[in-house]
Amino acid sequence: MRVNQHIDEEERAFRRLYGDWQPMDPEAAKAFLEGYDRPWWVVGGHAIEAFTGRSRRHEDIDLVIFRRDLAAFRRHVGDRFHIWSVGSGMLRPLNDDFPEPHPEAGQVWLREHAQAPWVMDGILNDDLGGRWVSRRDPEHVADLGDVTFVREGIRYLDPEIVLHHKARLDRPKDRADLDAAWPLLDADKRRWLRDAVHRERPDHPWLEMLSEGPPRRP
Repeated sequence: MRVNQHIDEEERAFRRLYGDWQPMDPEAAKAFLEGYDRPWWVVGGHAIEAFTGRSRRHEDIDLVIFRRDLAAFRRHVGDRFHIWSVGSGMLRPLNDDFPEPHPEAGQVWLREHAQAPWVMDGILNDDLGGRWVSRRDPEHVADLGDVTFVREGIRYLDPEIVLHHKARLDRPKDRADLDAAWPLLDADKRRWLRDAVHRERPDHPWLEMLSEGPPRRP
């Protein structure tokens, strides 16, 4: 109950500042991106849900494209939604007056108009020669297919990498995702997550849990 209360308070404060969200789910995002010929994938809570099969509440959808493909993404969106570049507390339209995201932007948000809710959070991911680069560790470079899995035609970031991102914030919902996914990770994925968290913060509170018990298959 405390987890839901915390999420509600966090979400309420966020929406008072930035506006309401009525996010697409992954299936709706898949339909919206039909015909978009560049890579895209889903991260965050939806990726954990796809991996575990355990439903959970979502405040938004975190969909990722390569930053280099932003112009193609903008063409695909067309006039269906307004696109805003987002980062460091700043929002700016992405349009003919501002064709590039502002310098601190790591995301783009979509909504139909100023009074409409946001429907998608598009994260801009750097690449190195077409290969995926981790937003948490720029030395972690891989082919996209090696760090993602596909479920029902939708590509998701691997759960251990999602959890590595979530460890930084360590919110109640992040711990809930860890609780759901950890028992299902194989030994290699567990080892990778434990090492990644330890490198960033040797005293991280997750590390005690990350050393417990053998993997359990679904």
